[in-house]
Amino acid sequence: MPDAPLLELDGLDAGYAGTPVVRDLHVTVSPGEVVALLGPNGAGKTTTMTTVAGLLDPIGGTVRFGGEDVGGVPAHLLARRGIALVPEGRALFFGLTVREHLTLAKGKGRALARDELLELLPELQKCLDRKAGVLSGGEQQMLAVGRALVSRPRLLLVDEMSLGLAPVIVERLLPILRRVATDLGAGVLFVEQHVALALEVADRAYVLNHGRLVLDGPASDLRDRPDLLRSSYLGDGAAPAAA
Repeated sequence: MPDAPLLELDGLDAGYAGTPVVRDLHVTVSPGEVVALLGPNGAGKTTTMTTVAGLLDPIGGTVRFGGEDVGGVPAHLLARRGIALVPEGRALFFGLTVREHLTLAKGKGRALARDELLELLPELQKCLDRKAGVLSGGEQQMLAVGRALVSRPRLLLVDEMSLGLAPVIVERLLPILRRVATDLGAGVLFVEQHVALALEVADRAYVLNHGRLVLDGPASDLRDRPDLLRSSYLGDGAAPAAA
């Protein structure tokens, strides 16, 4: 895996109206790497994702993408540089078909060919001419991911892949993130509440609580230390980084 990170959050403070929700956050994501951002509700995960995507300006610290400081760069310019966000709630247009969503997302530049996209998300093939509003929850989530992938991003951000979905559906969806990293060479940062499933897919994980980083390490180490995860989620002091 390359030494130089694709994404670096260095002492990031992020929040709303000048009030930090996330404080002194340090996170890295490399090309081809899948990184999970975990923690209880209200920990600051979505705030982190929207700041990386350019929807919020950092209050402090640095956001570097490809070695360049991009803090405060608007979301549409970051999208052109290769950052794609799948937002919590999916943000689909229910009156448009799957095909129309993918066509609108294509834009200019290095778009992912439809055949390549359908290799990653083969279940969308049968849905191409269906409107988003009649798709199942799992199909809608695949469409939201597919729409983000059309632009062939360098960094894919996914906020709550499993929102409103049964665990059996999540088990089918999360491995898509591994295929994105492996097949496209993209870095992937994702937020997920199904911790065990997330750690099966991720290379590394960071755990936030009350806006602060309380635990981080290789996903395999965290899987073997459920006591550390419980401590970090319950807020029983600052949990040490996994060895």
